[in-house]
Amino acid sequence: MTCCPTTGPRTAGALAREHIARGADLILAAGGDGTLNEVAEGMVFSQVPLGVLPAGTANVLATEMRLGGDFLGGARRLADCRPHRISIGQLSSGDGAGPRHFLLMAGIGLDAHIVYRVSAPLKARTGKLAYWFAGWSLLGRRLPEFTIEADGVASRCSFALISKVRNYGGDFEIAREVTLFDDRFELVLFEGRSTLRYVRYFARLVANRVQGADGIRVLRARRISIPAPPDERVFLQIDGEFAGRLPADIRIVPDALTLLVPPLYHPELQQQRAALCRE
Repeated sequence: MTCCPTTGPRTAGALAREHIARGADLILAAGGDGTLNEVAEGMVFSQVPLGVLPAGTANVLATEMRLGGDFLGGARRLADCRPHRISIGQLSSGDGAGPRHFLLMAGIGLDAHIVYRVSAPLKARTGKLAYWFAGWSLLGRRLPEFTIEADGVASRCSFALISKVRNYGGDFEIAREVTLFDDRFELVLFEGRSTLRYVRYFARLVANRVQGADGIRVLRARRISIPAPPDERVFLQIDGEFAGRLPADIRIVPDALTLLVPPLYHPELQQQRAALCRE
């Protein structure tokens, strides 16, 4: 086994590609969701499995798969995991940097603005609290609205969550009927320019009553197009990392990655759980 620490941002993908080219038959990634995103970028369309060792701030992917939120717990569960092919998302934005892939979600609008405002030193000291500080600092401000077209259906919103997972931020569930194995995104769209309106949305989130609320729309789609609104900047995030600004095109990439998945996250078990939630 070879241990390869990253040397800075955007280096993990190149390390993964290099070791796959040398014949690696397994990649274990230790870090948070941003690190996992970079590693996966270097593994797209290979057959080499990716194993997750949670060691970040939110550890959304590990929490989603019930690997636990700590490194040792994740390591102990690896022996029970089995390889599964999954689809992932691809983001093409207007920044000219080329397409980027994501495992978990893309956020447009409010949460991307929060990610943009997070203080890196504060995040290093306080973890998730840095996101709360950045979020509450927006209270009372007006949010830009934008039009999102999902498989031909147009909607207007100020925050769009385009998700492949139910878990959000390690603590909540916003998307309710999607798994890593689905070949469609679940979209949760929030209306309204006022951040004060999001206080009500947040209360419903805490109460697990997001879907069906006034001002919130839920869709499923494989391809999304979002033009930039005139005279306003709207930010993007993927897997919790800042990813530029609108315009953007987002699509599902099927059969893109092999992920080591624990038995409790098997597709059939997830379908049974979703059926129980609908009853």
